[in-house]
Amino acid sequence: MLHPPPSASSSPSSAALPAGAATRTRIKICGLTREQDVDAAVAAGADAVGFVLYAKSPRAVTPRRAAELARRLPPFVTPVLLFVNESTANVMAACADIPTATVQFHGDETPEDCRAAADAGRRPYLRAARIPLGAEAPAFDLVQFAHQYSHAQAILLDAHVEGYGGGGKAFNWSLLPPSVGSHLVLSGGLTPANVTDGILQVRPRGLSLAVDVSSGVEADGPDGKPLRGIKDAGKIQRFIAAVRAADGHFAEND
Repeated sequence: MLHPPPSASSSPSSAALPAGAATRTRIKICGLTREQDVDAAVAAGADAVGFVLYAKSPRAVTPRRAAELARRLPPFVTPVLLFVNESTANVMAACADIPTATVQFHGDETPEDCRAAADAGRRPYLRAARIPLGAEAPAFDLVQFAHQYSHAQAILLDAHVEGYGGGGKAFNWSLLPPSVGSHLVLSGGLTPANVTDGILQVRPRGLSLAVDVSSGVEADGPDGKPLRGIKDAGKIQRFIAAVRAADGHFAEND
């Protein structure tokens, strides 16, 4: 189970937002490998797209390929580069070819590692928190984790699965602390069918909420399983519509 939160502490990422400013949920479509999927995400209204630069992932692309795909993006759609325990030099080299990129750290990177690889804090970065699955899992103090990574633009919440990177599994959102002094990104097992509920449960717990989806918008193979790295434009559209439905709920109750 997750530890109950201590009192919230202030940090550079925890400035309060004006009333109503966090109503719109930002959306990232991750694990993109094809031009048509980048175009579909943009056309559907995604705020960010993610490229996995972790060779062991089935959705991995090379830095050169990520740069090619990122060049298709219009203004105000953010490319996000996902790394797992990568060297500072390699992170900075990949970012040099995509100047507008945000970095996502999904391994065992320390706060010092993150700041160094994010160009001494000059480039925004997300830090993934691997949330335990099941009541018997080791305790995890999300509030303390967020405090340790207070320079991150947001803390990304994903299920703790074997290996690294997204595992496509949802964790128990109700076990999250009621108040985390950071902007949050909900990830892990999201689909068009459950993202509305996820937003309703998690948004009140952070300064703001974004969502991050990969396997939940992938095309189905002949065996009914997702084709990793191949997105379904219709699923992307339904996912974004479900996010906006949650936003509508909060707007009505502001």
